[in-house]
Amino acid sequence: MASPPPDPLAEAPRLMLPLECELGLTCDFQNLVDHDPGPGTRDFQCGPLTYDGHMGTDIRVPDLAAMEAGVTVRAAAAGRVLRRRDGMADNDLAPLPVASGQDARDCGNGVLLDHGGGWQTQYCHMARGSVSVRAGDELPAGAPLGRVGLSGRTEFPHLHFSVTYKGQEVDPFSPTDVAQCPLVALPEGQPAPAATEPAPTLWEPPLRPRPGGFMRLGFSTALPELDQLRRGGVALKALPADAPALVLWGFGFAARGGDEVLLRIDGPDGPLVDRRMPVEAPQAQFFRAAGLKREGEAWPPGPYTGLVELWRQGKRIDSGTLRIDLDQ
Repeated sequence: MASPPPDPLAEAPRLMLPLECELGLTCDFQNLVDHDPGPGTRDFQCGPLTYDGHMGTDIRVPDLAAMEAGVTVRAAAAGRVLRRRDGMADNDLAPLPVASGQDARDCGNGVLLDHGGGWQTQYCHMARGSVSVRAGDELPAGAPLGRVGLSGRTEFPHLHFSVTYKGQEVDPFSPTDVAQCPLVALPEGQPAPAATEPAPTLWEPPLRPRPGGFMRLGFSTALPELDQLRRGGVALKALPADAPALVLWGFGFAARGGDEVLLRIDGPDGPLVDRRMPVEAPQAQFFRAAGLKREGEAWPPGPYTGLVELWRQGKRIDSGTLRIDLDQ
């Protein structure tokens, strides 16, 4: 009897998160591999956390300030450096013009690692001057490769991470390309299917992307612009007593049409603002803000607290609170 063909997943590298960050707090999965073969889009959970033809996994940091503070890119598994590139400028949140041919360099500054058995990983968009490895280096899992940047074709600070097997793109969340659709609604009265074995994943420990949420919350003295939030450093540390206004905002990712954002401000004497704001169309990056103007010569002394929530189909999927005091 002939032996069964080897299972490539049995020899696949087990991957750690390739960024030195805390998922859901200091980084998030912004875009996943697109599993739809046509013009539509579908991530591995049958959701919209991708775009047409996206081959890779984008792990973002909240804003330019976080990038400039330094976020280390690490080898997701032990391997040998095949190629590296450095020296391309970071593009300050503006994408490069479209180039053609093999010299397009969409990846920017990056590293390609070989893990044996046909498996490779690639790390893109790193900061200029940060790539710290050379071709031929043998690296352990977790070895630093460089820092998150804005080189190549990118509009926000992130690591574009891709996994290939014999040249074919593999989704580390779903290497067998079996759809996992926990968000699909069942017909009324139909029971949910019985639990099955966990789907294969290359992440170790297993990772799950958030379906959307907030990356930054803050107070400001005026309505911020989206570009300011993308750059960071907008949030007040203390409220000036003579500030003309107090505005609460939430800056997030992966909003869907029909979502709602709740914003509530409470002051020393009770509620000040309570608003629900709709999201009318999908937005890869979004923000909502609400506030009030100062009445009188100064804000009353005491704490001011904010609550920001993201609601989807009647369920709260993210929330955060913050507090600010008068500047002394």
